[in-house]
Amino acid sequence: MLHAVGFTREDFAKPQIGVCTAWSQVTPCNMHLDVLGARASAGVAAAGGKPLLFNTITVSDGISMGTEGMKYSLVSREVIADSIETVVGAEGFDGLVAIGGCDKNMPAAVIGMARLNRPSVFVYGGTILPGIWHGQPVDIVSVFEAVGQHAAGRLSDAELADLEQHACPGAGSCGGMYTANTMASAIEALGLSLPNSSAQAAVSDDKCADAERAGAAVVALVAQNLRPSDILTRRAFENAVTTVVALGGSTNAVLHLLAMAHAAGVRLTIDDFTRIGRKVPVLADLKPSGRYSMAELVRIGGLTPLLKRLLDRGLLHGGEMTVTGRTLAENLAGVADYPEGQAVVMGFDRPIKPESHLVILRGNLAPDGAVAKISGQEGERFEGRARVFDREERALEAILAGRIRKGDVVVIRYEGPQGGPGMREMLAPTSAIMGRGLGSDVALITDGRFSGGTHGFVVGHVTPEAALGGPLALVRNGDRIVIDAVERCVSLEVPARELASRRKRWRKPRPRYRRGVLAKYARLVGSASLGAVTDPTD
Repeated sequence: MLHAVGFTREDFAKPQIGVCTAWSQVTPCNMHLDVLGARASAGVAAAGGKPLLFNTITVSDGISMGTEGMKYSLVSREVIADSIETVVGAEGFDGLVAIGGCDKNMPAAVIGMARLNRPSVFVYGGTILPGIWHGQPVDIVSVFEAVGQHAAGRLSDAELADLEQHACPGAGSCGGMYTANTMASAIEALGLSLPNSSAQAAVSDDKCADAERAGAAVVALVAQNLRPSDILTRRAFENAVTTVVALGGSTNAVLHLLAMAHAAGVRLTIDDFTRIGRKVPVLADLKPSGRYSMAELVRIGGLTPLLKRLLDRGLLHGGEMTVTGRTLAENLAGVADYPEGQAVVMGFDRPIKPESHLVILRGNLAPDGAVAKISGQEGERFEGRARVFDREERALEAILAGRIRKGDVVVIRYEGPQGGPGMREMLAPTSAIMGRGLGSDVALITDGRFSGGTHGFVVGHVTPEAALGGPLALVRNGDRIVIDAVERCVSLEVPARELASRRKRWRKPRPRYRRGVLAKYARLVGSASLGAVTDPTD
């Protein structure tokens, strides 16, 4: 059978390397990965290995956002991990290069690598370049926020349509420090990517060379028998958390790093994000909360100068092994600092925020934890009255219709991992809030999650989720809710006796899906505070 796909007799003596891409025309994030797959295969062959190219799926979060289709997004992480494990395990490959370019196929690839524990390298597909509209850089989040501006009468039909046509100029992942760029950076900090793989433009000579080098690197890893279990240590995950904080990265990093650590057999908890976050400042002035796109970070030197700064400051563990066969410190030894005068990455003497923007909250509304993204621009405390919605669509309708006003706390529930199912991202409602100019006046809390493009006063991943009878299920319109980032607390200002009375009357909703992948996912998935994994948790 392998002769039929092009093997010669000599090829059977070579290490067989699976080269997995998430190529498809479903999304610009992945539309170029076939080219990178070919370059990685060439790198494998030149290094003396035999490449075998195969694909996995992807879905477009941006296209499915705000629809029932978005319920498949987080589910796809598990499907992708399962499919990579299935192919590599079935075919007996000696090593793996996985190439991803969108939010879920990146952590999924790492989960698959951890399960298989065969020499592996991850290649990031790279960032999209900014679009230009009216002389200003724009991206996909610009469009979501423009929908709110349109609803408020500040943008015409023609202007919105024109913006839509300019926001995404070509291949690559969403161009701010959104989830794709966040996870690519985290994976590089873990040691599973080659240096600066996370900070290259999708369409560039550097990215093609990165893919080719990755192919050669995995052949070397096979020869050394250097496996993901040698790289994915607790200290490596601490490095990843530190990097995400310094970059001002996505809340999804909490969910995905927990899941990746679980697959690797490494103990990581949401409390580790608090512990690390207290000593690591936010240094990068990147979108969505900041001013610059990922392309600007690429232009000034990428991720490695930031990692070098963090290492020199004593905030990274430099002795952790990486896919180069060298430690993180050895990889960074010759890295030059950013050029003088750049404003993308701040110094430690003038950070964007002195502590982490990712704040783990607890309280009577989230006894098992919730994740807030507090940049500092929106303040650190919010108190308001609840406006309760049992579905994302109903909340969005109310926001666009102008029924959400200053002082409201929008509560969107039954959108958790089981209740959704699938824990949809709330980019459409949060962007509509920003677009209507309510970003500082309205908070949003949900057992769903947020896009990396979300900013504003938002709290997600509330656990236990409403579908399991979590306190979010007991909230009523008009209840007072207090979110305090300093005290790390989210509380429902309702007497315990009243909450107990409401709980007696609460009834678990019937599952929304009875068959198919969403039904299977809802039966298997665990708590968001544990990474929303489908493998058993001990």
